[in-house]
Formats: sequence, C-alpha cells, structure tokens
Amino acid sequence: MVTLADLTPEQRRLLAEQTIELPSWAFGNSGTRFRVFATPGTPRNAFEKISDAAQVHKFTGVTPRVSLHIPWDMVDDFTELREHAAAEGVQLGTVNSNVFQDEDYKFGSLCNSDEAARAKAVKAHLDCLEVMRATGSDTLKIWLGDGTNYPGQDSIAARQERLADSLAQIYAAMDDDQKLLLEYKFFEPAFYHTDVPDWGTALAHCLALGERAVVCLDTGHHAPGTNIEFIVVQLLRAGRLGAFDFNSRYYADDDLIVGAADPFQLFRIMHELVGFGAVDKDSGVNFMLDQCHNLEAKIPGEILSALNVQEATAKALLVDREALAAAQKAHDVIGANQVLMDAYSTDVRPLLRELREEKGIDPDPLAAFAASGYPAKIEAERVGGQQAGWGA
Repeated sequence: MVTLADLTPEQRRLLAEQTIELPSWAFGNSGTRFRVFATPGTPRNAFEKISDAAQVHKFTGVTPRVSLHIPWDMVDDFTELREHAAAEGVQLGTVNSNVFQDEDYKFGSLCNSDEAARAKAVKAHLDCLEVMRATGSDTLKIWLGDGTNYPGQDSIAARQERLADSLAQIYAAMDDDQKLLLEYKFFEPAFYHTDVPDWGTALAHCLALGERAVVCLDTGHHAPGTNIEFIVVQLLRAGRLGAFDFNSRYYADDDLIVGAADPFQLFRIMHELVGFGAVDKDSGVNFMLDQCHNLEAKIPGEILSALNVQEATAKALLVDREALAAAQKAHDVIGANQVLMDAYSTDVRPLLRELREEKGIDPDPLAAFAASGYPAKIEAERVGGQQAGWGA
C-alpha cells in the first residue's frame, strides 16, 4: 500500500492536476441497433446534461470540462449554456461534429461524390466553429462514418482526395487558437472500407493540414490484438497525439466503462504517456471519455470511469523508471517485466482517497453520490417532455 507521503513532489503534482473531459452524450439514453433503454431522470436538453456532468466533477474533482456534440447539443444561446456550465462548476470543452445521421450523408459526408452533400458537411463543421467561438472551446473533433460496403462501390482514391479537400476548407476557416482533432475508426458503419480507418491515415491528413491538426485515439477503435500503446508512442513521437477517447471494449467499439475489460491495457497506455511527459496538464494531450451507458446508471458510470483513469495514472507514476531502464539495458527480460508488474499490482486506492480528502472531496465518490439525493431529485423533476436519447 502506498500513501501520498510515498510520492515525489512531481508525482504528486501530476496526479493532483490531472483532468478528464466528459462527453455530454454519456448522460442521455443510449443503446444498440436493437434497443434503447430509457432511464428515469435522463436529461431532456443540453443544460440538464451539463448539470449531470457537473455531478461527476463534484464527487471526483477531476472532470471539469464537458464535450458537446452538434447538433445533439444545439441550444438557442450558447453564451447562456456557457454561463450555466460555469454556475455548475464546469466549463464547455471540445466540440464534436455530427455528419453521420442526416439522409444526405447516406453515401458519405466529407468524402461524398455528391458536391451538395459534401458542401453541406463542410458547412456543418463551419457552424461548429461558430459554436466554439461562443463557448470558448479551442478544439473541433471530427469523426466520420464515411466509407463503402462493397468493392467498386466508389473510388477509394477519389474519396481520399475529397476528404483532403474538405478538411483543408475546414482548417482554413479555423481561428489561429483553434485546433482540429481527427478521429479514426477501422470499421462501422462502413464494412468494406472506411475513409479514416487507422492512425496512419489520420496522421497523414493531419500532417498535410498543418501544426494545429492532431489525432484523436479512441481506445475502442482498433482490431482485436492491436498494441494500442505502440500507436500512442508513434503519435507522441510525431507530436500529433491530441487527445484520447477512453472507453473499454471486448469485440469492437463497445463504448463501455474504461478499464472494464482490460485494466492492464489502460495501465500500459498510461505508462507510455508518463514516460513522454504527456500526463502533464500542459502537454497538449487531452484525456476524454467517450462512453455510452446502456445498462448502468449514467452518472455513476462516468464517476467509475474517471476513477479508473486516475488509478491507472497513479500506478503508471509509481513505475521505478531507473530500475526499469537498468533492467532493459541489461536485457533482463523478466526483471524489466516485474518492475512494471510491481507498479501495476500496487493498491493505489488509499492514496487517491487521501488526495480527495486533501481537496475537500469525499474519499468514496460512488457512495457519496448515491447518498447525495441527486438521483431521486432528477427522477422527480424530469417528468414529461422528450428525454435526450440515442441520436439526440
């Protein structure tokens, strides 16, 4: 067992300053292709999503930003939404574009051969830039469902040229203090080929755009067996790892609670980030969650996710890097592995409880939230009206 007293001042600072951004859509009703299950007290609009996200920050102390999804989170007055977030103790973060649900995007958005559909998709991103200016966000995140289902359905090469041109238009319209975050996904909803299927494709487009274009790594967007920490290192070496979308997966893009399926993988990722200094708040790498809580309660699901990232970070900070370097230099295979496993096997929960108490936060966030009365309050208040749900 380790305590705060066992940490160096630098380790303690990095852990105390760590923040994790929350997704607004995690608080709405979600599900699969087969069923969306409603939950009592589900938010009915962006304002209520922000209020629920603020509860996660209230009980964890590490989630002060909330990502928006446009048009799911459209409001009449984004200045009002920004002020509401501030009143709740959080701020608005990354703005995510949605160009995968309109009928016009059936055959693609930024890659579509139909010029009108492609122009509409570009315009949707320019509208997102206006939302960013109103909310104070500095990051536009782009994920595309573009691709094809059958060989010969469209020209792969031509689609890449259209994508490059579309991204260049969006990038040219951005302010100097705004950055473009390009996410990749190796399949779904397209099944023959996806237009941005991997980190190499995303990186190639970002390098062509300019220094303010960076890659978003979603931990669920890889084929089984992929060494994600290797990709992390390559993007860090290129200086183009902009953000994570943390979640957990068993088979594909499951969007489950991060660390649920493979907590050791999450630790391995954090180990590489610590080695590159990328857990520092000024590193330029943003930690975000991208999850959909289909069965479990939304707010506790986000609380647990934040705690899991914290635990993995604390364990990664405990790796004896001098001993690890010495074992690696000596080609001591077992010794090097044991250095990592010693840190991973350490129970850091007492340390993190201390850290919360030091911040004036209840040491047991899940229990404290359950006892807060907030779940019963929103169940009673949010009766009637259309609850936010899948695609809203």
